[in-house]
Amino acid sequence: MPDFLTTEYVAETLPQTKTKPRPEMRCDVLVIGAGPTGLACAIDAQRLGLKVIVVDKGCLVNSLFHYPAGMVFFTTPELLEIGDIPFTTSLQKPTREEALEYYRKIAEHYRVDVRQYVWIKTVTGQDGNFAITATDRAGRIHDFRARKVIVATGYYDLANQLSIPGEDLPKVSHYYAEPHPYYDSDVLVIGGKNSAAIASLDLWRHGARVTLVHRESQVHNHVKYWIKPDIENRIKNGDIKAYFNSTVQEIDVDYVVLNTPRGPVRLKNDFVLALIGYHPDYDFLRSMGIELSADQCRPVCDPISLESNVPGIYVAGVIVAGSRTNEIFIENGRFHGRQIAEDLKKKLLLAS
Repeated sequence: MPDFLTTEYVAETLPQTKTKPRPEMRCDVLVIGAGPTGLACAIDAQRLGLKVIVVDKGCLVNSLFHYPAGMVFFTTPELLEIGDIPFTTSLQKPTREEALEYYRKIAEHYRVDVRQYVWIKTVTGQDGNFAITATDRAGRIHDFRARKVIVATGYYDLANQLSIPGEDLPKVSHYYAEPHPYYDSDVLVIGGKNSAAIASLDLWRHGARVTLVHRESQVHNHVKYWIKPDIENRIKNGDIKAYFNSTVQEIDVDYVVLNTPRGPVRLKNDFVLALIGYHPDYDFLRSMGIELSADQCRPVCDPISLESNVPGIYVAGVIVAGSRTNEIFIENGRFHGRQIAEDLKKKLLLAS
């Protein structure tokens, strides 16, 4: 044994460790998005005997979870059903809580392999051999290998922006959850469709002072038939103040400035709810090589199989409609899984 250890000696005597490659999870089909459409796609692919993994950056049916507490769906429960499992409710139309429970039971019944809180970052490779990289909440990297990829990411995660001064203030939100935090406060609601109308009515009925601002001349004609007269009557009676043909120019800590037909108007304000809609993650779609139409950002895809211009990558759900997010809902997006499964059957099973 030498009197002292040289660098060379230490290097020679210490055990040499090698960096182990990260484990890679393999499947036939990787579904990006665990909403109702993503779950339907997974179930239909599993029925073919394919191994399926579903990945979502949030929780199961993350968009529905972020809907307002106590929300009632506009549609009847049978139109929300997937996997041929009946959706029973206590009333004619299901609540948010009933829908969350229904989709949890669906995932349990079909033993869908859902990886929650895992965010897909890159999709590379080619048809039959896609490499997918993701990160979880702890920053750990996860690698997947799939023969086919289905993108069912929805649109609710990305809010349309006002692009005005003050939009980044803490008092501004593009989502509405429940009325209690806004009690006895001056709240500006921006928008003229269902979300804005429902939030305005809910806030007013729970003690908020509500002002609605909309760039059009009236609330949108697509507002549900039982909500539209309600919001219009509240405005007519002066319960809810409304500025039509108007936009928001500036948001500050305790006031907002509106552009109205009569000129600028400054209003005292505590909170702003910018309920002006949402859009798909176009950058993510483009990163995979998916082409988008110039006018409406619709993914280029086969209308029957829903396979995109990138062989082996399918699109499903609301993202198929691009910016026209009012064209596809759970009611019709839930059938996209069957269309894709028919193509998967031809290309993965019958061709082998």
